[in-house]
Amino acid sequence: MPARTDSARPNFLFFFTDQQRWDHVGYAGNPVLRTPNIDRIAGGGSWLSRFYVSSPTCMSNRATFMTGRIPRVNGVRYNGIPLDLDSVTFVDLLLAAGYRTALIGKSHLQGMTSEAAKAPREAYPEGLAPPPDELAEARRTAYTRADYAWEMSQEWTRPGHAESIRTPFYGFEDVIFCLGHGDLVTGHYSAWLESRAPGINLQPGLAGARTFSEVRAAQVYQPAIPEELYPTRFIEEETVRWLERHAETGRDRPFFLQCSFPDPHHPFTPPGRYYSMYDPEEVELPPSFHTPTRDATPPQARLWEEFERGAESTRWTYPFVTGEPQARDILAKTYGQIAMIDDAVGAVLDALERAGLAGNTVVCFLSDHGEYLGDHGLMLKGPMQYQSVVRTPFAWRDPDPAYNRGQLDELGSTSDLARTVLSRAGLRPYNGVQGVDLCPLLRGEGAVRDRVLVEYTTQYPYLGFDDLVTVSTLIDHHWRISVWQNRDWGELYDLAADPHELNNLWSDPAEAPDKEAILVKLIHAIQNHADTSPWPLSVS
Repeated sequence: MPARTDSARPNFLFFFTDQQRWDHVGYAGNPVLRTPNIDRIAGGGSWLSRFYVSSPTCMSNRATFMTGRIPRVNGVRYNGIPLDLDSVTFVDLLLAAGYRTALIGKSHLQGMTSEAAKAPREAYPEGLAPPPDELAEARRTAYTRADYAWEMSQEWTRPGHAESIRTPFYGFEDVIFCLGHGDLVTGHYSAWLESRAPGINLQPGLAGARTFSEVRAAQVYQPAIPEELYPTRFIEEETVRWLERHAETGRDRPFFLQCSFPDPHHPFTPPGRYYSMYDPEEVELPPSFHTPTRDATPPQARLWEEFERGAESTRWTYPFVTGEPQARDILAKTYGQIAMIDDAVGAVLDALERAGLAGNTVVCFLSDHGEYLGDHGLMLKGPMQYQSVVRTPFAWRDPDPAYNRGQLDELGSTSDLARTVLSRAGLRPYNGVQGVDLCPLLRGEGAVRDRVLVEYTTQYPYLGFDDLVTVSTLIDHHWRISVWQNRDWGELYDLAADPHELNNLWSDPAEAPDKEAILVKLIHAIQNHADTSPWPLSVS
């Protein structure tokens, strides 16, 4: 089939992973992990070595991606708060401009569990009458379970749920959900799995595991589900099928297609041959694993103290410290998950070429946030805003060769992508979009920003806090500063001299002038992200 050449209205194919570090790709120089297909995107395009999230929290950063608005503005301050259905997304604008839009895989713009929220409620003196239910929130359009249950795993056991999903879903006409992580996945995937293995008991989770970690690494097991039935393969096949259908029936419209994988998020469950693809003895742990800063902050000191007395918590999302054999095993399994994703990316890229669509398609690869995976001995994610958590892969391959510049060491942010995609599609953004247009950077015209703002808030107190854990971080070309709400301690790192963030300079008198200057930058960044929507109706 002939390739499209209308570069003014390119197609977009976005590969999205879940919880992948910036250096866990081959093109960034990883000495062990092989990602030849992801490298095809970076090698033929541009890749940013310093691309940062707006929040290292799944829902918050995914909402930022969709809206181009940081968490404090888009309303998704932390996991558990759905993106308002009234929110305008860049996908909405693409759809309105005639694009065909599709999401295949993980969305996480709404909660994936019906577990009760843990956010503490304010205590009031006795004798004060509560407001009516319809006036209990600051806005009359309070969220209800009925309106925001499309991604809740438990709802997918209810007959007819899949057919009841209202589209467009945040701008996506076609939606195929893969909800959860590892082998603990539901959504449209559940029906696909049953159709491929009818009557076969493939029990997910620990109860059905084929093999466990020999060194008892937390959340590591080989799942009962074989690789040909694993969620990554489902997303690969559905994405290929969508492209084939589009090539047959939809070539008169450009498309935006998001192919979104639940891996390499924990649990660490690569299936089949991917489970043993990487030898734990051959992987390289981050340099800071061997020279960790145990007391950079009180929460970090607490995690190390828990580990040293054998009381670390390795539950679902709680960060923890672990030993070297366990860290190596977890890292090896993560590499296995990424290898399977890379194979899926290759299959989709091949399908794009077979369909004659590659000649006019922007292909992008990114992740929603990173993972410690041994950084300072830590695992998973949390409020310690190390580079491993706030920095992700970002590669962009464009049909216009002017955008393909190889490695770029300038700053970029998730908040930039809505404006960038709209610009590349020839569309103006809606009022309230934040971030900057990365297109000039991708064309080799130089830096488009000199700092990035990262926000973190958790829904519940933990790590020794008796209130919510909130951290505001600013990163520029030289420094990283993190201010912990209501605490007189914080973090300041000279990234130029200390790229592994081993020396916290917050209390160093010699760094006081630099600290003051970067604090002012942080304040300015927060001010510059004030909401501009809606426009005023009159002068006064």
